Amino acid sequence: MTRSKEKSQLRLIAELPVARFYDEMMAISLIMKFPKLLIFPALFISSVAIGQQKEVIDLVLVAGQSNAVGADTQPSELPADPTDKNVLFWWRTGDPPPDAHDSTSGGKKWTYLQPQPVGNPMKKGTMPRQYGNFAAKDGGFGPEIGFARHLLKTDPNRKLAIVKAAFSGTGIRKDWDPEDKTGDSGVCYRALISETNAALKAAKAEGKTLKIRALIWVQGESDANLNDVDHYEKALTEMIAALRRDLYAPDMMALVAVNTKFGYGKKKLMPKIVDAQKAVAAADENSIYVDTSSATTANPAHYDTKGTLNVGQWFGEAFLKAESENKKGDQ
Repeated sequence: MTRSKEKSQLRLIAELPVARFYDEMMAISLIMKFPKLLIFPALFISSVAIGQQKEVIDLVLVAGQSNAVGADTQPSELPADPTDKNVLFWWRTGDPPPDAHDSTSGGKKWTYLQPQPVGNPMKKGTMPRQYGNFAAKDGGFGPEIGFARHLLKTDPNRKLAIVKAAFSGTGIRKDWDPEDKTGDSGVCYRALISETNAALKAAKAEGKTLKIRALIWVQGESDANLNDVDHYEKALTEMIAALRRDLYAPDMMALVAVNTKFGYGKKKLMPKIVDAQKAVAAADENSIYVDTSSATTANPAHYDTKGTLNVGQWFGEAFLKAESENKKGDQ
């Protein structure tokens, strides 16, 4: 091979789209195919370094039951914030099971952070667990807005994306079971996986690189019953582990919370759900219990608009604190 031809091939390699260098196997295969790359280490290293500078957007998942949905929030009470348009957003939310009656972002392209419209809910009473998706005619929102606003207030340059898949009145055993691959008890879990994968695929098509950083989980009220409460800690632990496995996100942070005021004291098993969430967080160094006991509520079941925004902010504070501690640990 002539020297001019070798230089031409090396130039072509250097001009490869930088995203391709994210794949380590591609880099290895290039070295094997063109061993003279090792003679030009500066060229090779600089090409890889350019690839490593590709912008990575933090992806946070929001899931759970009605207080993740934001069932009793009022979009008309939400203060405007121009930074919402800087946050990528993808959602499917409503009443179980996930179906054509949900409120969705369309399932094809990313949009920006916003309250979700009511969708096409079934009439209340048509089937069990049909609540109209949201109480307000103009829809609602969950903790995602307070969370994102807090992060961008702290760092306006942060790149953030959110995928939300939440369904009211759902429990882990009967709706979020990761081991049920085809039945009703795993349908919400599968929806979270499929929506996340679809969102990742759409981002890739748009030339965006996302990294799953955290799960915001607001759920547990439906498990405060004699059949499920004693199994909740194990079920939540296993679901978080399954998400990390199925989404190839082993370092995903899990931020967990529940409406501790659910039932206004009449639901005697709620303290056991809270204790179970705290136990999950204590046993997993990458899980955090977020206390929402001071959040304001609209009724015995749901946070109100202010409470939902505050819950989102508290999730944001917990996330940033853990992120800071992890960075210190890596130094």
